[in-house]
Amino acid sequence: MRLVIVVVGQRQPAWARTAYGEYAKRFPHELRIDLKTCKAEPRSGKTTAQLLAAERQRIVAALPKGTRRVVLDEHGERATTLQLAARLKAWLRDGRDVALIAGGPDGLDAALKAHADESLRLSDLTLPHAFVPVLLAEALYRAWSVTVNHPYHRG
Repeated sequence: MRLVIVVVGQRQPAWARTAYGEYAKRFPHELRIDLKTCKAEPRSGKTTAQLLAAERQRIVAALPKGTRRVVLDEHGERATTLQLAARLKAWLRDGRDVALIAGGPDGLDAALKAHADESLRLSDLTLPHAFVPVLLAEALYRAWSVTVNHPYHRG
C-alpha cells in the first residue's frame, strides 16, 4: 500500500524537505509514503471559489486512480495516535492507496471535501504550510509503529 500526501504549494523550505525525508525513509517497503505537490492558483483577479476550483483540478489530477481520499480540514475528525493507528490498520485491510490532501492558504474546494472518503483534522493550531508533510509523515510513521509494536511510540 502507498500513502500519498498531496499538498497545494510547491515551495517547501530545505528544512521541511529534510525533515519529511527523514520520516519517509523509515517506512517499511510494504507501506511507502510519497509527497506530491500541486501548484497554487495565482490570485490575480480571481474569486476564492475560482482559486479553489482550479486547485481542485490539479489535486484530482495528482491522485492515483482508485485511491482513498482523506482531506485535511479544520472541521475534520480529530484523531489521537492510537485512533490514527486503528485507521491505518483499516486502510491496510482495504488495500487501496490512501491520499491525504491538504489545500493551500484558502483551504480546499467544497466539492473535493464532499467527495472525500474521510476528513481529518491535523491540529487545532494554525500551522505554517511547510509543517503539513512533516507532521503527517511523523504521525503516520508513529501510527505504523503502533500497529507493529515497534518501540518508536511509547504510549
